[in-house]
Amino acid sequence: MYRIGQLAKLADVTPDTIRFYEKQQMMDHEVRTEGGFRLYSDSDLQRLKFIRHGRKLGFTLEAIRELLSIRVDPEHHTCQESKTIVQKRLSEVEAMLDELQHMQQSLKRLNDACCGTAHSSVYCSILEALEKGAVATIDKTTD
Repeated sequence: MYRIGQLAKLADVTPDTIRFYEKQQMMDHEVRTEGGFRLYSDSDLQRLKFIRHGRKLGFTLEAIRELLSIRVDPEHHTCQESKTIVQKRLSEVEAMLDELQHMQQSLKRLNDACCGTAHSSVYCSILEALEKGAVATIDKTTD
């Protein structure tokens, strides 16, 4: 059995993180010492690591709750349920990657448009391009 500080160290989180997951009803502590300290089992450690890994993959707390539910009661769930949750997250990540690639291309164009010399920024091509982009965005939103 582990006290909260020990569990936190083993899972590379803070005790506050564990308390947060408890408030979110994603973890529980069933055992306490006579002094009132929470005690956690190896099963609790595995659950915490499961949650942490899910968070590192960017799953929402709700998605992790669903995955935990499937993990706890696998006889009443299918692999398709887990896969659906993962596919949704994968789609989100792919959309983010598309957006980041578009952002990267735009930044490269801005970078390439600038001479980069030490002259006054009165006629800076980067600032001009950003202003034109901002004006185009404003024009689209006001139409």
